[in-house]
Amino acid sequence: MVKIRLARNGQKKLAVYRVVVQESSKPRNGEAIDEVGFYDPNTNPATIRMDLEKVNAWIAKGAQPTTVVKKLMKYAAKQN
Repeated sequence: MVKIRLARNGQKKLAVYRVVVQESSKPRNGEAIDEVGFYDPNTNPATIRMDLEKVNAWIAKGAQPTTVVKKLMKYAAKQN
């Protein structure tokens, strides 16, 4: 199953995340099929950049977003 989920990057205790499309059986930071966004919770307010057209195209192809990614999609839609 293909999922849209977060992949962790950054330093210890200063994590930033990439929003990626990835097989659910792959490890969290494994090879991604596509990168569709970026999330930095360390800034105030948190930085969320997401290509919603790509995300919706992947959802149409059958990819399932995680609950956190669903929330980030809502915030990204409000910013645009």
